[in-house]
Amino acid sequence: MNDILVSVVLSFRNEEEVLKELVHRLANVFEPITQDYELIFVNDASSDNSLDVLKTMSLEDSRIKVINMSRTFGVSQCALAGMAYASGQAVITMDADLQDPPEVIPELIDKWREGADVVYTVRKSRAGESRMKLKVTDWAYRILRLTSEIDMPIESGDFKLMSRRVVNSLIRLNEKDPFLRGMVRWVGFKQVPTYYSRDARFAGESHFNFYGRKAVWNFVSGIASFSLLPLHGALLLGFAVSLGAFLYLIGVFVMKYWGWNLPGWSAIMATMLFLGGTQLITIGVLGIYIGKIYEEAKGRPSYIVESLIGLQDKR
Repeated sequence: MNDILVSVVLSFRNEEEVLKELVHRLANVFEPITQDYELIFVNDASSDNSLDVLKTMSLEDSRIKVINMSRTFGVSQCALAGMAYASGQAVITMDADLQDPPEVIPELIDKWREGADVVYTVRKSRAGESRMKLKVTDWAYRILRLTSEIDMPIESGDFKLMSRRVVNSLIRLNEKDPFLRGMVRWVGFKQVPTYYSRDARFAGESHFNFYGRKAVWNFVSGIASFSLLPLHGALLLGFAVSLGAFLYLIGVFVMKYWGWNLPGWSAIMATMLFLGGTQLITIGVLGIYIGKIYEEAKGRPSYIVESLIGLQDKR
């Protein structure tokens, strides 16, 4: 029988200032619970001394293990790589910047022992983040929940505990552009929340700007992965525009019949620009879905492992 009770998967990039404190706090958290745990650090091609720090700590504690990616792949891909190599009966995914406090872990384990397959965390507050970021993030969560075909909790991130059968189900999905939060909800099983206050970063600066390309694509990918609403909306928009054009044509004939003066260049240009914009929007929506099909059709792996420390190669 597997003697590792809990695996903690920590995706990171350039966190050398945080790693020692993170491992120290995790050790303090697990000490009264169990010694049968492992810490799997997934190194997303860090350019600082993070790997050297982890190598030194892994020599002192064999429960510290490292997966080095061949290049930067992203948080979700790294989390899936960590799950693929995790041996625990339960797997916890969390950020390595100490914004997700390890002290919440005992509550996650307690709810798992009570029968939950997924214990997801919901943020009551976020320290060290601007009002603008909080507002934009809240809108993004609400739009995802409104448009998605699954129940997407608001203010629930990647800090969660999953049972072994949930982890195995996620690995089997093998998506090339994974939206992990949605995938966890999609697989189902018994899922319960835990509420907590998110801390500010322990050190360094955030690598995830809410207005950056990655954040925008993550939002768009989340909608496209779990909703057909944009496609339905494009269809309805097409019908609405066609109906409006038909009614306008009737109006033109009526005005012509009664000899009324018809608007000229301005009305024509406004109509052309409106129709052109509508076509570009619908083509763009189609392009997003076709792009995701293209990525899946290529059959490339979602990540490539460069090397391992303390883990057996599964390739």
